Amino acid sequence: MDVLTPKQLLFSEYIVQNLSKKHDFFCTSRSYNEVSKLSKIRNFDLVFVGKHGGGKKSSKLDAHISRMKQLSPLISKFSPDLVISFCSPEAARISFGLAIKHVAFCDSPHAESVMRLTLPLIQKLLIPWIIPKKEFVKFGIKAKNIISYKSIDALVTIKRKSTKNKNLYFKKTKKKRILIRMEEEQAAYSSGSTNIFPIIRKILEKFPEENIVILGRYNEQIKKLKREFGSKAHILKMSYDGKFLLENIDVFIGSGGTMTAESALLGVPTISYNAVPNFIEDYLVKNNLVKRESNPKKVVEIIQKFLNNSDHLIKKRAQRISSKMEDPIQKLFEII
Repeated sequence: MDVLTPKQLLFSEYIVQNLSKKHDFFCTSRSYNEVSKLSKIRNFDLVFVGKHGGGKKSSKLDAHISRMKQLSPLISKFSPDLVISFCSPEAARISFGLAIKHVAFCDSPHAESVMRLTLPLIQKLLIPWIIPKKEFVKFGIKAKNIISYKSIDALVTIKRKSTKNKNLYFKKTKKKRILIRMEEEQAAYSSGSTNIFPIIRKILEKFPEENIVILGRYNEQIKKLKREFGSKAHILKMSYDGKFLLENIDVFIGSGGTMTAESALLGVPTISYNAVPNFIEDYLVKNNLVKRESNPKKVVEIIQKFLNNSDHLIKKRAQRISSKMEDPIQKLFEII
């Protein structure tokens, strides 16, 4: 298995727990701060090969080439019968080159660069049922090789028992706890915008007495956050189990990605500022598990409503929707 992001790590952890009795696993990753920290928190054994390419196209290409060179002999030595990834370009190219069957999961057809580099080379693709197969077929995989499962990936990742952290800013006090997750800035599909900054300013202006925590991703992003908001909010790197954070907050504001979906399915009052429009976020909004808003004034109005009302109905709605979903691992069993 090749594991490149925190969500992939949590999904992989679930797969390994379910399949390791009958199968031997060799799990690889790359040097990427959030993954390496989460692997230690979750005690998940990864072999780190190569590094994250950063935000520039040239550095992404160099990192991709270098990682393939380092990864290829390790895969050859392990000699797997099957490769599982979440559309890893390196895993796809090496598997193809060594004639190893490759099964991939994906819920992000908006990541066009990754889709072009992986989908023509894999044998089977597993996707959430809410995404039309045509969204993937256009990148070079046949519809018959795409298997849909009636679930979203966050349902798998929130099944884990959260890892507690004593050094937490969310102590039980009378203050309300608001968590803001920064958007992804270095992915190929990212626009690099910072439309969250006006939202943060408005939240700090409206709720100066509450406990505001901003969860950053990259060093430069965190430095900028500390310069702008360090005196008024807690700025954190992602060195926590995200589920533990979500279990200890009153409101979550996310970019529409993994933590937004996890928060929604856990029944936490959730706002998405929709940094990267995607099918999963759209589904959560339509099912009234997430409020989508990017206007700072309207965001604080929604937060105020959340804080004034009980979240009991939100939790019941999340449980009802989750109960109708299936376990994607059963589809993986069938394919294996």
